[in-house]
Amino acid sequence: MSLVNKKIIALVSADFEDLELWYPIYRLREAGAIVDLVGEETNKEYIGKYGVPAVSTFSFSEIKKEEYDGILVPGGWSPDKLRRFPEVIDLITYFNEQKKPIGQICHAGWVLISAGILKGVNVTSTPGIKDDMTNAGAIWHDVPAITDGHIISSRRPPDLPEYMKHYIAAFEG
Repeated sequence: MSLVNKKIIALVSADFEDLELWYPIYRLREAGAIVDLVGEETNKEYIGKYGVPAVSTFSFSEIKKEEYDGILVPGGWSPDKLRRFPEVIDLITYFNEQKKPIGQICHAGWVLISAGILKGVNVTSTPGIKDDMTNAGAIWHDVPAITDGHIISSRRPPDLPEYMKHYIAAFEG
């Protein structure tokens, strides 16, 4: 229960990668964290790429970011939607400035690219956005998970166990 009293935002929108949203949420809750699903609207059901639903706890505009200790961005096609919301970019920018853990997996790097926070940062992602990551100034590695300061990244669902070891360790260290 190493994350008792920690509050974490899990961003959600349509077409999230089901495992990349739910596996981290369950692991964090198992470790004692409070995880709120935050989407465009409160209490809205969003459907993942494979049909698994997720209901948002809060909307982007109603949360108080200062009350949270970390943020997660799932992969799938959802990051392409999420990065279009100024509130999401504001959240990522805030967590970056505060050096609070930011987790990104697979295509989630698109959100961090749009926030302009990857220059000189060691990351990984799905190889499909490697060029996007490097063009944004990131230093891309083909590894299951990597931590650079407060930014934790991972490639894809088979890497989730390693990703969550890194993400949870960011709170413990």
